[in-house]
Amino acid sequence: MCAPAYSGRVPEFAFSRLRRSPDVEAPNLQAWDATDELLVRQALAAGVPGDEIAVIGDEYGAITLALTDAGCRGVRVHQDLATGRRALERNAAALGLSGFASHELDASLLEGARLVLLQLPKSLAELEEIADAVARWAAADVVLVAGGRVKHMTLAQNEVLGRSFARVQPQRAERKSRLIVASGALAVPEQPPYPQRAEHPEFGLTLVAHGGAFAANRIDIGTRVLLEVLAGEGREEATDVIDLGCGTGALAAYYALQHPESRVTATDRSASAVASARGTMIANGVADRVTVMHDDAGSDLPDVGVDLILLNPPFHLGASVHTGAATRLFEASARLLRAGGALLTVFNSSLAYRPELTRSIGPTEQLHRTSKFTVTRSIRR
Repeated sequence: MCAPAYSGRVPEFAFSRLRRSPDVEAPNLQAWDATDELLVRQALAAGVPGDEIAVIGDEYGAITLALTDAGCRGVRVHQDLATGRRALERNAAALGLSGFASHELDASLLEGARLVLLQLPKSLAELEEIADAVARWAAADVVLVAGGRVKHMTLAQNEVLGRSFARVQPQRAERKSRLIVASGALAVPEQPPYPQRAEHPEFGLTLVAHGGAFAANRIDIGTRVLLEVLAGEGREEATDVIDLGCGTGALAAYYALQHPESRVTATDRSASAVASARGTMIANGVADRVTVMHDDAGSDLPDVGVDLILLNPPFHLGASVHTGAATRLFEASARLLRAGGALLTVFNSSLAYRPELTRSIGPTEQLHRTSKFTVTRSIRR
């Protein structure tokens, strides 16, 4: 159980010792915020045993480790990002803490949970999937406490929570963060709202998407441009192919359909994306030929010397614009490609990645350019 004596303030915890690694670290990025501290305070005030607490969206382990440090045992945690899971493990080891367990967003995370702590996700779809999961699998008297930075919160989040809970009560803001307390779980529909499917006949694809997947079951603009290049002047013949940062798996599924003899691996650091991509491969009949992995920038892949990498890199880290995520994927591509192998990259033209690609990979040529996006081919030195 959590420590019984609670004075109303968060016990001293070394938040400043937490690190984001292996995620990008920079002076304007830190591993916790005031929302984490408010959620910890709320949990300790509730007096709920640790094995009846579930934590969702704990980016680098701040909530889980603060509770563990306060004496909570058996806390269950779900983190979408592979980088967050590894950061939690590293931070726990550095602080000498244990007594928590990681789970996917499923019944094992939530069964018997009477208190769920949530760092509000960016997308309303992801929030809807989480709220439904809590109402579906947690204890009947569960209380969901969701928090976020005020500047990123909207009334629409209250409306989404109201679909799964009878009472949704926003709390007073503190230190530019706010908590929302949802209780009174409502009856859930027979089928969960996610994953969702959509047909894209122009590419012969069916996409499957969970709530946290980027672009949902649509084809985002950058991916669409790269698909058009693959279907035309950028058609590449390769035996071993990686879709690095695969999202819902559109590029991997398309390539597997067009090249039945190729071996394709799709990898993403988001668990929601990975679950979506696996569904996409099944929907397109290529699950036996595409391996989907939950992985951080290809770090679990060996230096096998693949022939081709397809990449639509992100340029945001959370709410911050930061190109570090793309740089890590370029560096991973340099490690994974064989000499003479090709990296096909699509990116927002304003980011001007071409010089960096030339430095990281090798000679880089522009294959296609629209008003917003550029597609390049880089040949591994």
